[in-house]
Amino acid sequence: MNSDKKIEHISDWIKEYISSLKFQSPSLIIGVSGGIDSAVTSTLCCKTGFKTIAVSMPIKQNASQHDLSLKHLDWLKSKFNNVDTMIIELDDVFRSFENTMSDFDNKLAFANSRSRLRMVTLYQIAQANNGIVVGTGNKVEDFGVGFYTKYGDGGVDISPIADCNKTDVWNIGKSLGVINEIIEAAPTDGLWDDSRNDESQLGLSYEQIEEAMNNPNSSYFEKYMKIREPNLHKMKPIPVCILPKD
Repeated sequence: MNSDKKIEHISDWIKEYISSLKFQSPSLIIGVSGGIDSAVTSTLCCKTGFKTIAVSMPIKQNASQHDLSLKHLDWLKSKFNNVDTMIIELDDVFRSFENTMSDFDNKLAFANSRSRLRMVTLYQIAQANNGIVVGTGNKVEDFGVGFYTKYGDGGVDISPIADCNKTDVWNIGKSLGVINEIIEAAPTDGLWDDSRNDESQLGLSYEQIEEAMNNPNSSYFEKYMKIREPNLHKMKPIPVCILPKD
């Protein structure tokens, strides 16, 4: 399936899902980070014709990442008349949380808390607008290496691009006309004060991970599995204790 057909299929899928809901005047709520995944997903949402609310939520954000999110919001507004854009500064809220939880100082936990705070923000907006929260995770992150925050960016109602590899997302972005700066930017999760990117955290590029996902004989497979295995708890259903029958 080429990129244009994927665009049509995903947009129709979103449209069919939201049309099936019993909400009055339903809307699509999505966080925009300045990365390719959220740029593509927010554009696909807008293409449905349903009201779309695209939200930038900076938290101690790298300036270049925030600039890209603002450029994408402007681009969406120039292309679609069914989109509302918002910038919600969460710095003060996050600093208050850091101070309150200072006895439990852990850099990774605080990084993940940024993602969870954004999730809470999106759901607040969604419930106030008869909306659903749209996920931006791709297949590599969601089902390959589990590179997302549990109950953070993984806390969503629908995942339109979760069956697309990262390379698919880049190609879809080009077909949609997403601005080149976003397509060419190094992917990053935006959870750290510095400029670290996904490849530096994972130790493999997305192309290498995709190769390993599709080929157990890949030279990257062993490293891929070392990344994947500690994150399987995110990708599996929550364990439930089943009581024995009398």
